[in-house]
Amino acid sequence: MRIKLIILILLVTGIPYILSAKGKTITKIVIDAGHGGSDIGAQGAFSREKDITLAVTLKLGKILSDSMKGVQVIYTRTTDTYPSLVERHEVANQAKADLFVAIHVNSTPFTYTRSLQGYRMVKRHHKMVRQPIYHSIRHHETKRSGVETYVLALHRNSQKEKSIGENSETTETGLLDMSDPQTAIILAQYSQAFQSKSLSLSSKIQEEFALEGRPDLGVKQLPLEVLAGSAMPGVLVEVGFITNTEEETYLNSEKGQQEVAMAIYKGIRDYKADVEK
Repeated sequence: MRIKLIILILLVTGIPYILSAKGKTITKIVIDAGHGGSDIGAQGAFSREKDITLAVTLKLGKILSDSMKGVQVIYTRTTDTYPSLVERHEVANQAKADLFVAIHVNSTPFTYTRSLQGYRMVKRHHKMVRQPIYHSIRHHETKRSGVETYVLALHRNSQKEKSIGENSETTETGLLDMSDPQTAIILAQYSQAFQSKSLSLSSKIQEEFALEGRPDLGVKQLPLEVLAGSAMPGVLVEVGFITNTEEETYLNSEKGQQEVAMAIYKGIRDYKADVEK
């Protein structure tokens, strides 16, 4: 028991240093094309999110494979299929990947306006009165544009910690028992390190989009299932607004998709260079 306690103390005090230290090699990157199959995602005037995310994902994967020798690119889908959210992070966990990058396209809620079409006579309190007739028009177009990258919100870190425990290679008996408070501390340290690395990657990706002249909407946090269940640093990139006419056209163009993929690649490249120093 005394030996186990000493090991636990060394792990708890050493993990922050180990996980923040440079020199870790990035060898496996999972790219997740959002939505797919019957789940079309957001819809624009003439296109669907699931098709844009797949096109960008395949282009990003090719750039990574061509430019980063020794790095294995793993896809959650390469065709118009729908892996569940659980299946997506299971792909990453089973591969023991070093990074998880999800590609999505943004949209804005519908807005409505009413136009007066005429009147009709209705009976109210024993007399006839005129009642206006309105026609509601739904609008989906927006002027909002730009790119934003999400990392896991802190209040979902308990799921991240559980995923880390389930997918750890540690074999020491009891260390992965989530009912053990000491184990929970160790996994929390891992989770915090992944959060820090995810923020670093997302910031570098946003910087690259800003250099391209795209509006930088910043790094944000959401309690995303697909990030919570992956035992590695992960980000979700919203590459533009499908409900903005100009951005929808851009995101469906060969030039636009290539530029988006290149910006994400450069962010990954800079992150990889930083952690491998």
